[in-house]
Amino acid sequence: MELERKYAGAEVALGGDARIEGYASLFGAADQGGDAVAPGAFAASLARFGAAGRRVRMLWQHDPAQPIGVWEELREDARGLFVKGRLLTEVARGREAAALLRAGAIEGLSIGYRTVQAERRGAGRVLTEVELWEVSLVTFPMLPSARVAAKEDGTAEALRALAEGFRAARAALGETRE
Repeated sequence: MELERKYAGAEVALGGDARIEGYASLFGAADQGGDAVAPGAFAASLARFGAAGRRVRMLWQHDPAQPIGVWEELREDARGLFVKGRLLTEVARGREAAALLRAGAIEGLSIGYRTVQAERRGAGRVLTEVELWEVSLVTFPMLPSARVAAKEDGTAEALRALAEGFRAARAALGETRE
């Protein structure tokens, strides 16, 4: 069975030390494919990870070759799947992800999972049990109402200024591609 993906990313905050937290999935919110996750859908999977001493992976754009951090806390609450972790800024892609979050260039989280149980609902499904594999930072969240909010610590403004300097330098050299 192929690994499925569901996008979210509500209210993820990035602290100055590259710690992030927020919701990787929101219960009852239908994504653009018509699927929604039911409360309790992650419970068995999270229990299995805990019992085995394993962690859900933090990936960049669902690429298993690009881990960018560690999730230190995953739990269900009344709203959805809450995640808390840190980007590994010692890894190049982790540094890049932190910079992109701070600048607002990426805005979402997405879960990688396998459906264990689901019920049909209209054109979509209600996912009642999923086997969670990973939570990724992504560019385009599938859940339109879910967005990342980055805490400003001065870094974003410095990065914007640096980017503008690069654009100006390229323009002066006659390069027009982005």
